[in-house]
Amino acid sequence: MATHRFSPQVFHATLGAHEPVLRISDGDVVITETLDAHGYDKAMAMRGGDTNPMTGPFFIEGAEQGDQLAVEIIRIGMNRKTGWTRSGLAWNVVEPALVRDMPVRDKIIWDIGANGISIQQPPSALKDWSIAIDPMIGCFGVAPADGEMISTATSGHHGGNMDYRLFRPGTTAMFPVAVTGALFFIGDAHGAQGDGEIAGTGIETSSEVEFRVRIIKGKTSLWPRGETADCIFTVGNARPLEQALQHATSEMLRWLEQDYGLDRVSASHLLGMAVRYDIANVFNPAFSVACRLEKSWLREFAW
Repeated sequence: MATHRFSPQVFHATLGAHEPVLRISDGDVVITETLDAHGYDKAMAMRGGDTNPMTGPFFIEGAEQGDQLAVEIIRIGMNRKTGWTRSGLAWNVVEPALVRDMPVRDKIIWDIGANGISIQQPPSALKDWSIAIDPMIGCFGVAPADGEMISTATSGHHGGNMDYRLFRPGTTAMFPVAVTGALFFIGDAHGAQGDGEIAGTGIETSSEVEFRVRIIKGKTSLWPRGETADCIFTVGNARPLEQALQHATSEMLRWLEQDYGLDRVSASHLLGMAVRYDIANVFNPAFSVACRLEKSWLREFAW
């Protein structure tokens, strides 16, 4: 197992079979940098495209179609002093009659300090308001099957632009491997974000990220999964929102059968009483819903 410090020079606006930037092994750690969602780096130099340019892909030796790639998010460090959002909420999250009264979606600059994040030129009601730094990864995943190149604006079976705030340090994300080497991409760090990305952005900024990769052999999945110290979750990506929820719930059913030995009836009873749903994103072309279970419900079933 090795630790790689990688300085990216090329960035991609699609997840797919791009030429690998680095070959790594099961158990390796990578420390690298990401651009913000408009392609600006830590020095505010424009180095990528306008839609979530990705660092990668990283080729993981031994990863094959049918495996899972587990990515432990070890650290997300803010590496510049500003981030940005848009003014107002996304038009699709309010009633149609309110759309005409929503603010113009100007870019708003935030200051990122050691003790929190605040708007540079706030409205008077928010003059002394700040929020805690709560970093997360907005877009990451693996190359999809069949030679597809999928835009980083959206998400699917492979992961992508899910914008789920639980993809933070301490979380391990799991992706279904569809191509040899998995071809893992990462980017679109947010300094903080509420559920749903309902303003159309998190606090978009550049970052230094540290992650560890593991190959899970013989354990297939269809949709992204995740695990924290306290819970497990699955993520479905689709429109309408109901379909994303269906994918996430179906993946959780498969996981409970696969790893916890529950039959379909038992798993249904458990989910009916214990499930929590997080609306991860309702702004992107594909919406994202997370189906989440606290581990306290699962301890008696673990093999």
